[in-house]
This record gives sequence, structure tokens and C-alpha cells, in this order.
Amino acid sequence: MKLLIALRIAAVIAALLLILTGAWIGVFFLTAWLYRAIGSVPPAFLVQAINSLLGLLLVAGFITLINVLSTMRPGARQRRLEAFAPIVEALEQIAKGDFRVRLNPTSEINIIARELANSVNQMAQELDQMEHLRQEFISNISHDIQSPLTSIDGFARALHDERLSAEARYHYLTIIETESMRLSRMTDNMLRLVSLESEHVKVACRPFRLDKQIRSLILACEPQWASKTIDMDLALPETVVSADEDLLGQVWSNLLHNSIKFTPKGGQVRVELQQRACQVICSVTDTGIGIPQEAQTHVFERFYQVDQARERSNAGSGLGLAIAKKIVELHQGTITIASQPGAGTTVTVSLPAQ
Repeated sequence: MKLLIALRIAAVIAALLLILTGAWIGVFFLTAWLYRAIGSVPPAFLVQAINSLLGLLLVAGFITLINVLSTMRPGARQRRLEAFAPIVEALEQIAKGDFRVRLNPTSEINIIARELANSVNQMAQELDQMEHLRQEFISNISHDIQSPLTSIDGFARALHDERLSAEARYHYLTIIETESMRLSRMTDNMLRLVSLESEHVKVACRPFRLDKQIRSLILACEPQWASKTIDMDLALPETVVSADEDLLGQVWSNLLHNSIKFTPKGGQVRVELQQRACQVICSVTDTGIGIPQEAQTHVFERFYQVDQARERSNAGSGLGLAIAKKIVELHQGTITIASQPGAGTTVTVSLPAQ
């Protein structure tokens, strides 16, 4: 299609050049005859100017004549207008919020109408995708916010029962506190992700010891892995990277949190750093419950949660890996996941070497 349009444009340009050349040749002989007839020849520069002006006027008149004759053909103007009618209707539907409209750009009457129809189709498709993402986002966030709110409301009402024992009252208050913290983390993560996806986010890169950062974060979450007697296997040789230390800290925190959360008691989490010629690779491997194959392509999407891991005690916001992926991409790196149900998960982050 594009080749055909290019050939047609080239043909039109060639035709115009031929017409222009023919007009100038004709004008040259005509003015030469006139000068001989009147017995006076103007200066050379004036002859050239007159010939050029008359040639352009002749070409313009010829093109105008062709255009007038083409519009005078029966139904020519009507056919041209009809070529744009579906486009106008489609734009009206899009303006009303219907992004599923599609045009059939097969008009042979008007090349402009055909190209415009293609552009309208592309615009409608992109708007339809954005609308789908918006609806999915609203659906996901409504579910994830409504769930803890329902728990908080239900247990808060239960606390009005004066017959509750102190133990039951403490249990209900603990659930309310846990769900409130979950809501707080969710809103914090949403704000962080929106900030990362904005065009104004600044990545302040500077050299620092990546092995020291990861080691300190592992020590910071010692209560979590120690309470489950998880074996933390570390292979962290001295590694220097140039990156935003605070942002990368969120990546390792999210990966460590997930590994510890989904690894059963007595399991193992291995954190390994490797430095190659152009890359620094960090892998976090656990012996946890694993992720089904069909879910592995979605784990980096916002609000996505694997069903088998979605228990009240382990439920998260589904934003941790999405945030990690965005931060890694801001550093021109990549993040991948490999997992097998019942055999654990490995998340690998590759960053440009210093």
C-alpha cells in the first residue's frame, strides 16, 4: 500500500515537471516570435523573467482547467464528499466514547480519504486499548480496596458486641490493624508507581557498593526470615554500580519480601551477584510455592496476583513487581522471572555495568 502511494506521488511529480518544462519551451518560442514580430528584443535578464512568469501562469491555468473539468463531471463532487462521509461518522462515534469503530480504507476515489481512514483506525484502536486498561485498572483497584475495607467494617461492627471476650476483641483489633496497614501500603505503592511512570521522574545515579546495599537490606528483614527459619544463602562479591541507590533499594526490598513471604518454614532463599563485562546480574532464588507457567507473563502487571498465593495473611497489593520492573527499566536494565510450581522461583535483574 505504501509503495503504491509512493509510486503515485512520483508519477504526479513527474507529470508536473513535464508540464512545466513543456510550458517553458512553448513560452520561449512564443516570446521569441513576438520579439521578432515587433522588431525589439528586451535585455536577456528581462527575457528570462518574462518567460519564467508566463510559464508558471500557463501551468497554473492548465492545472486549474483540469480541476474545473474534473469537478464538472456528473457526480464527481458527490463521490468525493461520499468518500469522507464514513470518516466523519466514525469521528462522531469516537467523540461519544465508542472506540470500537473501524473503517474500511479501500476508497479508490480519494487517496487522502483512504490515508485519513487508516489514521482514524489507528487512533480508535489506541484509544480502545487505553479505555480497556482504564477499566481494568478501576476494576482491580476497586477489588483490592474493597476487600480490606469490608474486613475493617465487619470486625469494627463486631467489636460493639459487649459479650466478646478479651481474646476475641484483641483478635479482631489485630485484623483491623493488619488490613489498615495493607490499605496504607497499597496507597503508598500506587503513589510511588504513578510517580515513577511520570515523565518528570529523576534518576540520580552515583557509584555505590551494591553488595553492601543488598546485605544491609537482608539484615533489615531478619525478623521475617528468622521467624520462619529460612536459610539465607548469599553470594555477594564486591560489586560497584552507578545507579540511584534509593530506587534500587526498593527493587531488592520487594524481591526479598516476596521470596521470604512465599517460602515455607525451613526453606532457602539464595541471593547471588555476578559481574560480567557489560552487566551486573543479581538473582534472588527461593524454594517457595512457585508460580504457574500461565501466570509468569503477568506477574509484572499492576495489581496482578497469583490466585494460589492470595490468602489473607499473604495478600499484597500486586504492585511490588510492577514497581521493581519500572525502576529497573529506568536504569536501562531488565528483570525476568523463572518459576516452577512447588519448586521455587528465580527473579533475575540485569543492570548496565559501571
